[in-house]
Amino acid sequence: MGRTFRFYPTFCVFILVIHWQTAPVANPDPKIRVAVLGTGSLGQHHTRIYSELEKAGQVRFAGVYDADSDAAKKIAVKHGAKVFGSIAEAAANSDALNIVTPTITHFEIAKDLLTGGKHVLVEKPMTDESAQAAELIEIAQRNNCVLQVGHVERFNPVFAYLQSAAPEPRFIECHRLSPYPARSTDIGVVLDLMIHDLDVVLAFVKSAVTSADAVGIPVLSKSEDIANARLRFANGCVANLTASRVSAERMRKIRVFSGGRTTPSYISLDYRAQEGFIYRIARDGEQESSLVKKVLAAKLGVGKDSAIVSEFAGKKIVREPVPIAKDEPLKLELQHFVECVRERQTPMVSGESAKRALDLAFEITRQIQNQKV
Repeated sequence: MGRTFRFYPTFCVFILVIHWQTAPVANPDPKIRVAVLGTGSLGQHHTRIYSELEKAGQVRFAGVYDADSDAAKKIAVKHGAKVFGSIAEAAANSDALNIVTPTITHFEIAKDLLTGGKHVLVEKPMTDESAQAAELIEIAQRNNCVLQVGHVERFNPVFAYLQSAAPEPRFIECHRLSPYPARSTDIGVVLDLMIHDLDVVLAFVKSAVTSADAVGIPVLSKSEDIANARLRFANGCVANLTASRVSAERMRKIRVFSGGRTTPSYISLDYRAQEGFIYRIARDGEQESSLVKKVLAAKLGVGKDSAIVSEFAGKKIVREPVPIAKDEPLKLELQHFVECVRERQTPMVSGESAKRALDLAFEITRQIQNQKV
């Protein structure tokens, strides 16, 4: 097996690039073997979930690898996982691998794993160059490998509800705010946070972007820490996205005004709480829920029942809580990845889908970097 060592001084880690010339370790177990590369703030949650899925009999958790062996051992002990000494060892003992490492390392690791016939889930952003993303897509197709990208909000029950409740969005507003993170400081807030909403909006609107206008400023880092982008789509929809990683509060919300051939509605949803309200025109003869029903609903923990909040010219606007079955998006994402590997299916967030969001994020970043000071 030929080996090439590459050194990334920014992160002070060595990456072993694997040119596959030897047969991988045979897998007598029909369950998919999965390994996690990277046990940092997000990788530790991948590790936790795969450990839980293994206990549930859904997967065989092969183990973890991290350039920081002490960090890897700490997380592995906590979840009863094996620690690999290298990426090559992890790959040889796995059918599929999750890349949860710094963005600058994604391309080289994913390229060699896909070339070796391994299925890959790479965290977002997929790569730090569009050409690299295109190359990974081509390699995955050539080798019949699953390539999934970690845009976790697509697996949030909020998104599933949104698709069914607002089929013809006309205006979308997204807010994604957080305090300054201890991770992903190698990229700006557009590639760190806003890219989640770009991916959701592109998948939701299902129309080509005709224009994008963006502004952003650095606050605590060299890259932008606050950004706003306004997108216009060919079908007339407009989306306004705001992202900040220097906020005093955490917020992940989306608001959608829907119309067209469907009944006009306004939906406000909270990704974090996985709850929200829909405002719509009342149906003929519809009455506000009685006080008794509201009290019972509150006592049973169901929350507020429907209520008429506005009335004009004989029409009434009703506000009602949305029916969302809460679940952990990351768990749903990893289960989907395993299923796609097992069934050789195209994942919901394929390489091609992720590249569209990545290219738009690059355009927004370019506008911010070129703006006049």
